[in-house]
Order: sequence, then C-alpha cells, then structure tokens
Amino acid sequence: MTIEPVTELGGGGALRLPRARVVPLSAPPAAYTAAVERYLTGAGIAKSSARIYRISLTTWGWMLASEPAPTGPARRGAKPPVFPITAIDDPALPEALAELAAARADETDADTVNRELSIARKAIGWWQRQGWIDGDPTIGIERRPAPPDRTKALAENQIAALWRLDVSLREKTFWKMLYESAARGRRGAVPERRRPVPAGQARQDHRQGRGDRVDPLAVRHRPAPAPTDRPPHPRPDVPHRSQGPCRNTDARRMP
Repeated sequence: MTIEPVTELGGGGALRLPRARVVPLSAPPAAYTAAVERYLTGAGIAKSSARIYRISLTTWGWMLASEPAPTGPARRGAKPPVFPITAIDDPALPEALAELAAARADETDADTVNRELSIARKAIGWWQRQGWIDGDPTIGIERRPAPPDRTKALAENQIAALWRLDVSLREKTFWKMLYESAARGRRGAVPERRRPVPAGQARQDHRQGRGDRVDPLAVRHRPAPAPTDRPPHPRPDVPHRSQGPCRNTDARRMP
C-alpha cells in the first residue's frame, strides 16, 4: 500500500488529503482457475483439505461466471467456464449470484451449501488481501439452517443383532460407549473434557422418547449410582523407612 503525496489545489491554500492505494503483492492470475490454485498453495491449506476446497471453489466458478453449477450426473466431466479473476468485481454479479446460490440451496443439502459458502468467502478474502480484487459478491448470501434431526432409537432386538455383528473389538467398544452414555455419535467423538455430555439430560430425553436428541444406539441408559453419605476411607499414614520395602504392608489397601 502506498500513500500519494499531498499537493496544493489552486491558490487558496487548500490541500488535497492523501489517499491510500492498494498495490497488488503479485501480478493477478489471468484466469479464475489459476487464482484457485494460487490460493490453495499460498494460503496454507492442508493437503487433506485441498481437494474439498478445490471442488467447492470449482462449483463456485460456475456461479461467479453467472451460470448455474451442474449437479448430479451432469457434473461428471463438466468443465468450468474460463473467466478472469477480476470479473468478480462486476457490479451486476452480486444480484445474479444470490439467485444462483438460492437455486443451488434448493437442490443441495444445507451442510454442503454452507461449507461451500464458507470456503468461497475465505478464498475471496485472500484474493482481496493480494490486491487482485476489491469486492465480495457473496455479501448478503445467508447460511442455510440445518434441518432438524429426525432419527429414532433402535429397538432392543436391533441392538441385540448389532452386538452379534462380526466387527473389530474397537468398533464394538465405541458402540458400547455410545449405548451406555446415551450420547450422540458426533458428540461422543469429542473428548469429554472439551464437550461434556449432560447425563441427566440424556436420560430424560430417552425416557421422553425424543429421538432427535438420543443416539440411534442409545435405547436405554444405566441409572447413575445413588449418592452415599458414607465418609471416604482415611488414607493410612505410612512411616518413613530408610531400609526395606517402601510399602507399608501392615496398612489396609485403599479401595
């Protein structure tokens, strides 16, 4: 970014205020597809995520060219249109883009649409910081609300058949953990210290039959152990011994 020097206007002594001018960090690529590759390699995108980013930005390539993105079998082998990256600054693009995004949201699930919108905005922001484009045509496009989960819990005979499946012990252990905790699959995959599961709420949801809050594997939940008023067993004092075993064999073992 450079600052133009201050110069006088006329003989009245009035000064023209300095104005900032964004200087591109590098020459803008000739085509949108090249800008996508520059973004994937220069923005620190992980290799495991680059494929998903490329697919989403390719889909937006049709809409940024004011064309509907192909879906279903028509997507296979379809080549995105070729247009310069500066076409994103077209003043007429935001209105057309909003209509195309709305039409795509009607044909695609909300999670996919929201993920593609998030990726497109990240790429556009990176291109703006490079000085290749000025505007963001996605402003005004809202994220789609995810539909409610209507999954239901499995019956007891289905649970019994599940335990008889010939799968690895690791999978059965994970299923058993979800079954006993009444946690949803996505929540059970997150460590409890980061996202705790309210066990009381899970039991209440199951008793009321709300399948949208109970994991399909969670048919019942073991009741929590009743609180006890018995004081904890005092830890016995182990005297210091300079020789012999370090453990006091006379003291009772802790439960």
